[in-house]
Amino acid sequence: MKQSYLIGAAFSFALLFSACQSNEKKHQDLEVKVAHPMHMSTQEKLDVVVVNELDPICQMKTAEHLSDTVTYEGKLYGFCSTSCKNTFLKEPKKYSHD
Repeated sequence: MKQSYLIGAAFSFALLFSACQSNEKKHQDLEVKVAHPMHMSTQEKLDVVVVNELDPICQMKTAEHLSDTVTYEGKLYGFCSTSCKNTFLKEPKKYSHD
């Protein structure tokens, strides 16, 4: 009885050890980059004329924070970020002013 317990414990340990090894290899394939907070908050501002004074998603003033645009139904809309532009593109009728 004692011998079967030891065999079971050894098998469990081997299984656990091999699972940890395979996860470790997966994590080695990942590369994580973290932007400095100063770089995240200062995107390059575009110098174009857009139809909206406020970003339709987050309501930031486009005159101060314009960093991305999209043309929708012949009108150039401005956004503070690509994230806001992508949200707009999911439901443009909801956010465009006609």
